Amino acid sequence: MSTSTPRRALVTGASSGIGAATVRRLRSEGWDVVATARRADRLAALAEETGASTVVADVTDDADVARLAEQVAANGPLDALVNNAGGAFGLDPVESADLDHWRQMYELNVIGTLRVTQALLPHLREDGGGDIVVVTSTAAHGTYEGGAGYVGAKHAERMLATTLRWEILGEPLRIIEIAPGAVATEEFSMVRFDGDSERAAAVYAGYEPLVADDIADAIAWSLSRPAHVNIDLLVVRPRAQASNNRIVRTGA
Repeated sequence: MSTSTPRRALVTGASSGIGAATVRRLRSEGWDVVATARRADRLAALAEETGASTVVADVTDDADVARLAEQVAANGPLDALVNNAGGAFGLDPVESADLDHWRQMYELNVIGTLRVTQALLPHLREDGGGDIVVVTSTAAHGTYEGGAGYVGAKHAERMLATTLRWEILGEPLRIIEIAPGAVATEEFSMVRFDGDSERAAAVYAGYEPLVADDIADAIAWSLSRPAHVNIDLLVVRPRAQASNNRIVRTGA
């Protein structure tokens, strides 16, 4: 998979957390990277820091994603698409779940990933093949109380990736799923709990969670495997976590 020119990747959800860490990691390894997210100011700062190029776009918007695909295609071959944009909203029981939160989670995690993948898959094919990484979650592999909306969305995103792998079998394309466990980032739990910093901090209290760089490392490693090697699924959890709702907490 080595070439005389740098490999080129598009990373969604790149304005913070795992997405921003992935941009930094790939740039440090010599990749050309296109970073995309909704927040122009965050992207501008990331571009200044890393030298990545940027496109401001919302993966839940058809016109934005079409424009993103056009700009990516106009500026050179694409070797990898990292579908990282996603998020959780609320932690409510099914009985009292917020329907708007569920819609948001499906639109962002599932339809957003589908929209971007459909837009960029032809570009990957035209350039001789490449990799599609889908960042799901351990929520895609098991449930927990209060998590039905996010769990359902991530299960659907996982099935999108798995089914696509079957459908493109025989082509020079790899479909890679990275499923993180508990990752302490600056925004994930804050967004989930609508800015409640105490609830957000409690998620990671009493043990050492993963950080965004741990997942960026897993993504970069998966993309660096020889062309005949596909990392179908890589589950990455903190040592203290055995499942979505089983974490050993040793201190406050």
